[in-house]
Amino acid sequence: MSSNKRSILLQLARDSIQEVLEAKNSINKAILIEKHPLLSQNIFTTVNIYIKNELRGSCKSNTSVSALIDEIIINAKKAAFEDSNFLALSTSEYLSCEIEIILQTPDGIISEKDPAIIQ
Repeated sequence: MSSNKRSILLQLARDSIQEVLEAKNSINKAILIEKHPLLSQNIFTTVNIYIKNELRGSCKSNTSVSALIDEIIINAKKAAFEDSNFLALSTSEYLSCEIEIILQTPDGIISEKDPAIIQ
């Protein structure tokens, strides 16, 4: 993965958090699934948020897993705003946070991390 192009999964996590911060719905799930059919598969996910390499929020799939697109949207929002160990993520924290997505696939664990927007 090149550093200047964010993966669709990491972009989806970022967009999900941004939707809450901006109080508007901007994610078109139908178009994303059409372009990326993998998003309709049922895959357990974990979304972790880090600020300066310190965990700042985390959420993982519960026992009933749904489509990957829904898992990432829900888990990103919960990690950012509903993790009981942390206050809700602020806009400035969002801009300086790293987001990690971990997928538990039949072929094993896949993990990718998105660097902060502002270093």
